[in-house]
Amino acid sequence: MRYSIFSLARQALHRHRGWGPAWRDAEPAAAGYDVLIVGGGGHGLATAYYLARVHGLTRVAVIEKGWIGGGNAGRNTTIIRSNYGLPGNEPFYEFSMKLWEGLERELNYNAMVSQRGVLNLYHSDTQRDAYARRGNAMRLHGADAELLDRDGVRAMVPFLDFENARFPIQGGLLQRRGGTARHDAVVWGYARAASALGVDIIQNCELTGFLTDASGAVTGVETTRGAIRAGKVGLAVAGNSSRAAALAGLTLPIESHVLQAFVSEGLKPVIPGVVTFGAGHFYISQSDKGGLVFGGDIDGYNSYAQRGNLPVVEDVCEGGMAVMPMIGRARILRSWGGIADMSMDGSPIIDASPLPGLWLNAGWCYGGFKATPASGYCFAHLLATETPHETATAFRLDRFRTGRLIDEKGVGAQPNLH
Repeated sequence: MRYSIFSLARQALHRHRGWGPAWRDAEPAAAGYDVLIVGGGGHGLATAYYLARVHGLTRVAVIEKGWIGGGNAGRNTTIIRSNYGLPGNEPFYEFSMKLWEGLERELNYNAMVSQRGVLNLYHSDTQRDAYARRGNAMRLHGADAELLDRDGVRAMVPFLDFENARFPIQGGLLQRRGGTARHDAVVWGYARAASALGVDIIQNCELTGFLTDASGAVTGVETTRGAIRAGKVGLAVAGNSSRAAALAGLTLPIESHVLQAFVSEGLKPVIPGVVTFGAGHFYISQSDKGGLVFGGDIDGYNSYAQRGNLPVVEDVCEGGMAVMPMIGRARILRSWGGIADMSMDGSPIIDASPLPGLWLNAGWCYGGFKATPASGYCFAHLLATETPHETATAFRLDRFRTGRLIDEKGVGAQPNLH
């Protein structure tokens, strides 16, 4: 069923009893698949969708150990942006931003994409110069960027603490096309669109091992719902990348860490876009329900638990109070933890694995949600053509061996690779 004002009105006349499931809850096909994607989050579902729509592959399946939207896809802070500085990253994230801008029309689904702007504050002359260089790099790759002075920032967000003695706000780097999107709506939209193109979406189907032939090539997977054969297997399991790869005997240059996020009680509209603190790791926006959505650093220790610890809660709240003292009057409604797969240079991996038949999409660190459309598009291109997409040529697995790192600002698990 195509969603429109007309279908909504028609269903309203029948008390909304005619809506069908958004996607098919499929059973594993006995004949197997051309491509099997492990991981039913945004990246996995987007990959399946673009395999079907762009490359015409319909014998495709996505397996998810839980339910669609129950993993990292529903445990992030919804920010989309393309304000990166290095050649290996900026073209990719700008490609993703362009896909975001047409996503709702393409999927016929309201993903609540809101381009309200992303403002990165700076607090020193040195930081201003670094942001100026980043803004110039963004504009060279076709992205928008504006370097604001103190008055320009004050006109946008007058409630910030401009007179903070330790961290005076001197200005900011603004990307007006950045903003937020509804995280779970994004995966629901991709699931619905992929299913309509013939992709099988198999929930409650956990990976337990890999099938291989005599040469060691991967020919399918073992799951809690039985063996499933496939010509190619793609891993897109976010924070569980290392565990999934270990089932195939691979050790990845990735560590899994908890990344916490928080939501306050609902407030009247106060924050116009996304604001980030330049003197610490703190970012904040306001949801459509009025809650302040904010977060900061990873917890700093390896974990697969979807919960965090109190020192990071304290650190995040300190950052918020330093830049925005009024936040101290808001009550935290809930918090959660997602499992972030932190690569050693803070940039992702979209590449073939050392095992024939097995392909990797991993290492997204802090950038996973905003990369969703481009990640799926580029991973689908790699799986279908066995060549990297032009915007993802730098995301090679062997860069850690050759030394061709993409160290944006040392945001990996070991931020000392310079």
